[in-house]
Amino acid sequence: MAKKTKQPNQKMQAWIEARKRHHLSHPQVQMARELGMNPAKLGKIDNHEQEPWKLPLRQFIEELYFKRFGKTSPDAVLSIEERCRLEAAKKEERRTARLRAVDSARTREAPLR
Repeated sequence: MAKKTKQPNQKMQAWIEARKRHHLSHPQVQMARELGMNPAKLGKIDNHEQEPWKLPLRQFIEELYFKRFGKTSPDAVLSIEERCRLEAAKKEERRTARLRAVDSARTREAPLR
């Protein structure tokens, strides 16, 4: 039986949609997330060729990231989907460890007959 792939939560889904809508790369999405940007508001920041003084969204994110962190891109770049997979695996690992701990505590407390 095939495992069901779980949909990313709403926050991550919003970033996936923003990446597609604004044609951002994985590093640019990660930079925007680290800067604390809201994926729903990226359209307001984006230049629609109407304001010649305004930078395109991709360049704007990269420039802000460089100003704040002093580097051009994050050290380790993970896509949103990969980040979701890692978080799900970590959550499953914690869950199994907790179940094992509860199970072992029950066997220790069981009275011997």
